[in-house]
Amino acid sequence: MNYLVGAFKPPCNIFISFTDGRSRKQVPLKKENGKTVMVALFQSQENIVGEVVIEPIHGKKVEHNGVKIELLGQIELYFDRGNFYDFTSLVRELDVPGELYERKTYPFEFSTVEMPYESYNGVNVRLRYILKVTISRNYVSNIVEYQDFVVRNYTPPPSINNSIKMEVGIEDCLHIEFEYSKSKYHLKDVVIGKIYFLLVRIKLKNMELEIRRRESTGSGPNTYVETETLAKFELMDGTPVRGESIPIRLFLSPYELTPTYRNINNKFSVKYYLNLVLVDEEDRRYFKQQEITMYRNLEAS
Repeated sequence: MNYLVGAFKPPCNIFISFTDGRSRKQVPLKKENGKTVMVALFQSQENIVGEVVIEPIHGKKVEHNGVKIELLGQIELYFDRGNFYDFTSLVRELDVPGELYERKTYPFEFSTVEMPYESYNGVNVRLRYILKVTISRNYVSNIVEYQDFVVRNYTPPPSINNSIKMEVGIEDCLHIEFEYSKSKYHLKDVVIGKIYFLLVRIKLKNMELEIRRRESTGSGPNTYVETETLAKFELMDGTPVRGESIPIRLFLSPYELTPTYRNINNKFSVKYYLNLVLVDEEDRRYFKQQEITMYRNLEAS
């Protein structure tokens, strides 16, 4: 039995490394098996440079029809698991057909790579970037090795960032106004605002502010929408009086947020909302939801 297992092992090991791997920032990436690994972080337009080492296992030769490395940007929708949509696909041929008897090193370079979308691990969708080395072989399966990396792209602060002002009313029972100081936030920002009670004729038990993420994937009949509540922040406990004003100060840095993604490659979107929830003494809940735009700035990366 051991002999059979050995027969199916590849006759070589493949190692993929980045030239600046020791100095480049590493970030955590959750793998399919649930484990988290540290991988290199890049942004769009960077050069991706490194080397591939192929090491035949002692005493074995590797006959091949060529060696190549690909840089792939892929989207996988979980209702269509296993099917990857390539939105970026670059290839470099590393070796012509031949035989390998000993360790061989191949340098590679992908220059100013266009990587327009960020890496993303969602509820129903995954966007990933990988380097894929393939040793092509006749009659037996190809030998393939992968190396993940993460892409994050940075946005300058918006030149226009209007405040949000809204009213919530239940006729003759409740009338409140709320205001957030801006509508666009970076990932480590602070939501600052105020709530004014103009009319209070119902007994409120408490009020909280939620951060919600809404991920929509697919299109038409295959559209899936997942809403997650990422944070709940209690603003008030007990019944306010007319004319009372309650301040809002919610720090975003403790939460695992991403930028807002709009219609990424026609496959998915991720949007964020501030949801104001009022609960009365009979446990009736009143909501007012407002979309906010999230962006990644360099300081808050």
